[in-house]
Amino acid sequence: MLKVDSSFRPALSIVASPTKRQAILDLAVEAENRGLYGLACPSLGGTMGLCVSLAHATRSIQYWTSIQPIYYSHPVEASNTASHIHEMSQGRFRFGIGVSHGPVTQRLGVSTGKPLSDIAEYVETMRANERFGGTLPPIYLATLRNKMLQLATDVAEGAIWANASLSHMSKQLDEVPSARRDDFFLSNMIPTVIDEDIEAARAINRRTLTGYVSLPNYRNYWRAAGYEEEMTAIESALAAGDKDKLPSLMTNKWLDDNTISGPASLVRERFEEWANVGVMPIAVMSSTSGGQVKAINELFDVYN
Repeated sequence: MLKVDSSFRPALSIVASPTKRQAILDLAVEAENRGLYGLACPSLGGTMGLCVSLAHATRSIQYWTSIQPIYYSHPVEASNTASHIHEMSQGRFRFGIGVSHGPVTQRLGVSTGKPLSDIAEYVETMRANERFGGTLPPIYLATLRNKMLQLATDVAEGAIWANASLSHMSKQLDEVPSARRDDFFLSNMIPTVIDEDIEAARAINRRTLTGYVSLPNYRNYWRAAGYEEEMTAIESALAAGDKDKLPSLMTNKWLDDNTISGPASLVRERFEEWANVGVMPIAVMSSTSGGQVKAINELFDVYN
């Protein structure tokens, strides 16, 4: 179980966007100085390059890819690069991997297979390369439903959800073998907007989740989490080609289960609720009045 007290800080998602990479590294150093738990690096803007830079720009904070898609590079090359970052960061790096999403890989013209077997083979090949490429960091798997969580407990050291439902998490965690619970890392990427105007914050999170509800694997997950009515309505709108209707079909109950919207006190409370079920919250920040840098600074203000 995670330690939740007055010193608790969530992890933070950072994206090194073109022309803003130095600014993001500066924010990473600030996150380290403020005692945030860690840094999660999604596969936008070159996550592996960002992770190399973090090895040199920071000194104590742990960080991980969240996630690096396996179809972007051969497992031997991934193993070599992950080992390099692991060594240069003095053991602070973790390698989060996953299969990404169908529309992304299709747009890139990448051939994919079966997620479970592809991930298992990828990890096996990476580990076989350790004697040539060097010691690997802990490996985390992108997780959503129970089969991938089970695979993560079999072959990896942690699992990373994105947009998971808090109300469903305890049931899923029952799938984690008791023998793994003490040393198995669990985290969730949570879209977060800090604003006194909860409805304005919710509107931003609805916009963020519009792309996710368009994906069958996420709709299947949310059905399993108990949101059958919402997912059926969303599928009907998608079938009718009425994507503009999607935000209105995202009920507050569903949205607040998967995201965080509201004033600073509520945001802190929600992060602690996630930690209390044993899952490290990763703040994926957006703002009602600015971009990534503004949103991250709003999070820093919460933890002055």
